[in-house]
Amino acid sequence: MYIPFEEMSPTSRVWIYQADRQLSNQETNFIEDSAKQFLSEWSAHGNPLKSSFSVFHSKFLVISVDENYNQASGCSIDASVGLIRNLENKLNLNFFDRTKVAFLLNGEIFQSAMHDLKSLILDGKISSETITFNNLVENIDQFRNEWKVPAGETWLKRYF
Repeated sequence: MYIPFEEMSPTSRVWIYQADRQLSNQETNFIEDSAKQFLSEWSAHGNPLKSSFSVFHSKFLVISVDENYNQASGCSIDASVGLIRNLENKLNLNFFDRTKVAFLLNGEIFQSAMHDLKSLILDGKISSETITFNNLVENIDQFRNEWKVPAGETWLKRYF
């Protein structure tokens, strides 16, 4: 059961998928159509899941489910991963590359391989105040308040 993202409960669970490149408008539209269709029929053990999604910064696909309505099961979560894998195949991109960190610099998304972080910091391109994305937030409330955070307040603080 799809509902608009802004209507999801603050306690709704989220999964954040970071694309390995910027998405075009056409790709975003394809993702939106595919996700809306999938979520309209998404269920756990025959029970509909109250769910939503949104694409942020032409880079991040966020899927959410209100587990106060019905809880997602292992099989239903696997089905959502199947959606993501299908999108990857159709659009020739990767949503599961956890070796890259995204930053917000001058209003633009900048992505770096982890092994390049030290040199980017030494060169002054990234500082402890540079906004990064905490893709491990667990619910809508955390997403709204803790997704975009200064790098110095994350696991990256060890580099500063």
